[in-house]
Amino acid sequence: MEFCRWLSSETGMNIRLPSEAEWEYACRAGTDGDFAGDLEQMAWHRANSGHRTHPIGQKLPNAWGLYDMHGNVWEWCLDMWRSGYEAAPTDGSPWMEVKAFEPVMRGGTFINPQWWLRSANHMRNNPGNRFSYNQGIRIVRTR
Repeated sequence: MEFCRWLSSETGMNIRLPSEAEWEYACRAGTDGDFAGDLEQMAWHRANSGHRTHPIGQKLPNAWGLYDMHGNVWEWCLDMWRSGYEAAPTDGSPWMEVKAFEPVMRGGTFINPQWWLRSANHMRNNPGNRFSYNQGIRIVRTR
């Protein structure tokens, strides 16, 4: 969040993390299956990553030109963790109501099995865990 604030002030643009709904919409890129395309061509996962992260752009992008939406690293979203979506916002905005400060992460990682990388999968993590090697961010620029 601090990086987004800094980048916003440096560029004069509004930079933020995506909501969970925005992230999934971008990941799916107009598709409706578990994955936005052929997972082997698009994603780094347990079976093909050599158990390490990879520079972005080495696999194929989704139909909207977004790379590494499946696998490589988990990506933080603005939403706070809920096990289900009952009473979630319906307009794509983040679900910020906090029971515990546990932001949602999407996308899966290079150490996950392929099925964990599906477009709809999400998990939570403690943002104070600064020793994790499999987390990253994808930023959104808004007007």
